[in-house]
Formats: sequence, C-alpha cells, structure tokens
Amino acid sequence: MRFIVTSTALLKNLQQIGGVISSNTVLSVLEDFLFELKGNTLTLTSTDLETMMRVQLDVNDAQGDGRICIPSKILTDYLKNLPEQPITFNINEQDLSIEMSSDVGKYRIGGEKADDFPKEPAPGDATSFDMSSMALLESINKTLFAVSGDTLRPAMTGVYFELAKNGVTFVSTDAHRLVRFRRDDVNCPAAEGFVVPKKPLQQLRATLPADDSQLQLSYNSSHLFVTSNRLSMSCRLIDAKFPDYKAVIPTDNPYKLIINRNDIISALRRVSIFANKTTNQVVLDINGNSLQLSAQDIDFSYEGKETLNCQYTGEDMKIAFNAKLMIEMLANMNSGDIQIELSTPTRAGVVRPVETTEHEDELMLLMPLMVGV
Repeated sequence: MRFIVTSTALLKNLQQIGGVISSNTVLSVLEDFLFELKGNTLTLTSTDLETMMRVQLDVNDAQGDGRICIPSKILTDYLKNLPEQPITFNINEQDLSIEMSSDVGKYRIGGEKADDFPKEPAPGDATSFDMSSMALLESINKTLFAVSGDTLRPAMTGVYFELAKNGVTFVSTDAHRLVRFRRDDVNCPAAEGFVVPKKPLQQLRATLPADDSQLQLSYNSSHLFVTSNRLSMSCRLIDAKFPDYKAVIPTDNPYKLIINRNDIISALRRVSIFANKTTNQVVLDINGNSLQLSAQDIDFSYEGKETLNCQYTGEDMKIAFNAKLMIEMLANMNSGDIQIELSTPTRAGVVRPVETTEHEDELMLLMPLMVGV
C-alpha cells in the first residue's frame, strides 16, 4: 500500500478527528488512527469506543488498497514539525511497518493490525432528518456551555435533542441555569428525544464548517450518526431520562428589564472581582430605570458597586445571582440588548434576546441566590 499526501492536508484532517482519542486507555489500538486506502481516497478514523469520527481526503499516486492502524501521537508530532511538502507513505501490511519519505528525510514506525480496530456501530432501525451545518453548529454553541459535569445525574451531562414535526429544541442544564434553543427550520419525522454526550458535541463544534452544507442526522435507541460529504461521526447516546425542563421555566415573570448586553457583562466582570470567591454573588438592585450592581467579600473587606441605566417595568426589586454563571450565559448570546424577566427575588430569572433571529427562539434561565448569602 502506497500513497502521497501533502503534510498540511493530512495534519488538518487528523486534527479534526484526533480529539476523540483518549490519552488514558487500556487498549493500545485506541491510541491509533485507522488508515483505509481505496482508490485515491484515504479514510481516517479515530475512536474511544463511545464516539467514532471518520474523515476522507484525496491522495496522489495511490497503489494498492489496504488498511492499517498508525500511532496517533508520533504521527501528529512529526507532521506538526514538518514544513508543507508531499509525504510518501509506503506501508507493508505483512510486518506492519510504515515508512514516511519527505523532501528532508525518511522515517519508519510500526503500526497495528486494522482488524483489531473497533467496528463502527451499525445504524440499524435508524430514523433520519437533515439540517444545515451552520444550524447544528449554532445550536451546539448556544447550549454546550450549560451542560452539567455531575456524573451522578448522567442525563444532565449532555444536550437534550427534542424533535418535533416543525422543529428541534436543544436543551441543557446544570441545575443552576438552563438553556433552551429552538429551530423551526428543521423537519423531523417523529416527535422523539435523546441526550447526546458533551464530548462528541465538542468534536462536532471543532470540525463542522460554518456554512449551509447539509448534514444528515440519524438516530436509533442507542446511537446518533452525523454525516456530511467528507466527515462522519457516530456516538453512543446517554441512556437516561432528561428532566422535565418545561416545568422549571416560569410562565408568569411580569417584570421586564431591558439593558445593553455588553454593558452589563462589563459591569458584572468588574463588580464580581470584589465578590466572595465561593458564591460569586452579585446583587442586582433595580429602582426605576436604574440598575445597581453590588458585591462584597466580608472576609477581606472588599466591596464594589456600579450603576447602569436600563428600561424597567415592574416593582423595585433586589435579587442576587452568581456572576460567573450570569456572565457565561450572557456571553453566549448575540443580541445587542437583552430582556431579563423577573417576578420575585426567590424565583428564576429568564433572559431572552431583544433582537430575534429568523428560525431561532432562545431562552436562558438562571436560579437566584439568597441575598446576603
């Protein structure tokens, strides 16, 4: 088996799928890339048994179809330190030796049998729907940050895909905040739902192109499959029931506060420097069209206050939030102005963008802290 490929093209494709590989594995073959040559098409695959990613690229002067596993770390380290140039791969499938020839030298490493590489799960009884790469990328970006890291509640360690005939709703929560992001430009064959783990979504976020190219999403009871022209991914779904998020979202928050998103983020970042580092509590004191942000750390006699102009309809209120969580939420919105909907100091605040985007409906929820805690 022999082929020629550009070093930068190979490295780029390997980096797209390399994030799947786990550095702490008991099977040495899981630290490898699977190379499969068929004609002038080279298919590269990586897996950690839960997630599998595959990418295809064209090569030159290909001779002989074949398959072999190549250690990922030494190959990527070599390519990172090589200027752009053609590399000739000569692979002996009998003794599993791999010779790499470039303009500057020759290198030899040993591979492993391709038959030892895990097989991709079969998409049996899979249901499919299409959506654009940009739409999926945007949906992942809007929800992934709020995924929980609590493995005792596995359903919350992924993003919930709620399918309907007229759209898809993506939901994530860590019990302190919740994000619901809907798209009505996707048609699904059935009203179903499943929870996708964080790691494969991180990989998709790093590899999907930000364009209108179409993706096919297929799912069955245990796996999700995402396929495009040159890239494909399969991952095991989280086998747990997602909490009833609709019951958490308040339906009657009558008080509305409208403020510039960048202004409140900047003020929160400054004021939170003086907050208690355990709670990150910042108090929002709303009085007419004036919003005062304040924080203090009694242990060190720290205190910070800032006042911002806002538009507010409702009774004056004092409510506290975790500034770190609030900043992260607001940073993941795109709107110039945001609307914060409130009712009492002990009930969740709902944040929405003032400027809406076609086909999108975005809602974020943040639980308050007890004032003074």
